Amino acid sequence: MSRRCELTAKGPQVGHKVSHSNIKTKRRFLPNLTNVTFISDALGRNVRLRVSTNALKSVDHNGGLDAYLLKAKADVLSPRALDLKRAIEKKVGKPVFVKKAS
Repeated sequence: MSRRCELTAKGPQVGHKVSHSNIKTKRRFLPNLTNVTFISDALGRNVRLRVSTNALKSVDHNGGLDAYLLKAKADVLSPRALDLKRAIEKKVGKPVFVKKAS
């Protein structure tokens, strides 16, 4: 299983572990991933995804999984999340975004 968030595509980063004597050795910074069960109102079922805690806050902030997936860009989502997005769009209908005049 890859260490990548299914909603935000956060993955491992590479950096240095710096000792007291300032010796730098390579290390990996892993994302804080958790298995979470989301409730999809549009699909009427539970969805289990492996997401970062940052994505969990984003889903909460956007008003649930359905709203988050409708706003998310397709190139960031995992194949499973992309299938969910398509299924939600089919149920709800494509969202209409109105561009605000500046």
